[in-house]
Amino acid sequence: MPTIYDVAAKAGVSAKTVSRVLNSDAPVGGKTRKLVENAITELGYVPSSAARMMRSNKSGLIGLITGAISRNAEPVEPAGLPDLYIVQGIQSVISASNKTLMIADTGGSAERVPGLMQTFLEHRVEGLIYVADHHQQVDLPLKTTRPVVLANCRDDAQTTAVIPDDERGQYELVKDLIAAGHNRIAYLTIKANAVATTLRTRGYKKALHEAGIEFDQHLLVMSYMDQPEGASQLLWNVIDQLLSIPNPPTVLCCGNDEMALRAYGILRSRGIRVPEDISVAGFDNYRAIAETLYPPLTTVELPYWAIGAKAGQLLLEKIDGKETKGESPYLIGGPVRWRSSVTTKSKSVVNFKPSVV
Repeated sequence: MPTIYDVAAKAGVSAKTVSRVLNSDAPVGGKTRKLVENAITELGYVPSSAARMMRSNKSGLIGLITGAISRNAEPVEPAGLPDLYIVQGIQSVISASNKTLMIADTGGSAERVPGLMQTFLEHRVEGLIYVADHHQQVDLPLKTTRPVVLANCRDDAQTTAVIPDDERGQYELVKDLIAAGHNRIAYLTIKANAVATTLRTRGYKKALHEAGIEFDQHLLVMSYMDQPEGASQLLWNVIDQLLSIPNPPTVLCCGNDEMALRAYGILRSRGIRVPEDISVAGFDNYRAIAETLYPPLTTVELPYWAIGAKAGQLLLEKIDGKETKGESPYLIGGPVRWRSSVTTKSKSVVNFKPSVV
């Protein structure tokens, strides 16, 4: 492998002159610069980033830890790719800063995180970002002086974090449904112990309360299972239960778009039309589902790309020693994407216009 001295000999200059050309830290004549550049090209010389890093104490590297690559390689069920979109948002910001994003995948094992962090630190990364696959509370070994940002998760150590505004998203959806004339709104949640479920339930109840609609516990039902077969059966039972009560709901708010997709099939198998007989809404705005269903699905957008972009921005600010504005965790909200799976319920609301279509 050619060295700086080989380049100097080829160009007929000193190694110090070659260094000046490489680092642009001192003036070099145009003719001499051309000789050095030609020698570099002919020899295939690659400057040592390690040596440059030692001089500047800046590696230009950002470490990112995620499970997006291994987990979503071959999805067998229709589902969103939250952490992958977050990574894309981070990459867009980091690449614009002329730094390099190094990505390490956990392979689905949280036990690998400490080792991956150590590897990044040994490569002298300027900062670290950890990306979770869903909104959650984490407890990571973050004992480092390097800047760290969490994306789609938070911890008890007050680490800078960027998370989705789940409460506001559900609140805005239910508020729009009420404005469209619905007052019997069922909420079919994802896992009961999920952080998102707690926050969205709060938003659901808040919208009902503000509209003067009494909360009915029969309309709030956990409807999610990890196993596809079990999930379909559970959802069938939940819908059957909801449609059997004396005053059934006029709209089903599903905890995610995948659940809404299953709800469409269950309702149609019973001869129930969407939205003529009952309206359906989702959460995610996973467009492969929401835009291809018939009718297209009203849903709340989870702003994964924006979460990533904000996380990348905050990390760069921390690296530059800037004081970040706002309080962590940073909440990123997404709009209600209003489509034709929800209908208005009375003539008094025919002029209802949702904020986002």
